Amino acid sequence: MRARGGGGGRRAGGGTREFEPWLEESLALAAECLPHGDVPVGAVVVDANGHVIGRGRNVREQSGDPTGHAEILALRAAAASRGGWRLDGCTLVVTLEPCAMCAGALVQARVDRVVFGAWDDKAGACGSVWDLVRDPRALHRVEVVGGVQEARCAHLLLDFFGDRR
Repeated sequence: MRARGGGGGRRAGGGTREFEPWLEESLALAAECLPHGDVPVGAVVVDANGHVIGRGRNVREQSGDPTGHAEILALRAAAASRGGWRLDGCTLVVTLEPCAMCAGALVQARVDRVVFGAWDDKAGACGSVWDLVRDPRALHRVEVVGGVQEARCAHLLLDFFGDRR
């Protein structure tokens, strides 16, 4: 696998097992997208104590909402749970590398870390196509841990898109 983006984010392997239970929950949320024809992406927001405080899955097709991405919905739920928009100390765990919209939301919400499964070589904004979350010009930078359970996350997406081609 080729190296992605600047900023030296952690790669799957050493030190990422701690994220796997949350990625399992994100994968379960992603599977809930399939009956609705939404791209299977799931996300959870975990606070500093390891508690899930926000969950989301893609609902763009189901709701007709262009912002209905798993990450956005998980961030909204976490902010509601906290009673405020600042999500410092939190980690977003998602099955697919966030796009530019979602990466921007991570920065704006002051999330500390993003952990994801599959890299998105077409629209990823955490090291693949862009690296918005670690841009030195941003007011806040997000730690990136990519490729956790990458094969499983990628397989779900490949199956989804393979059925549509």
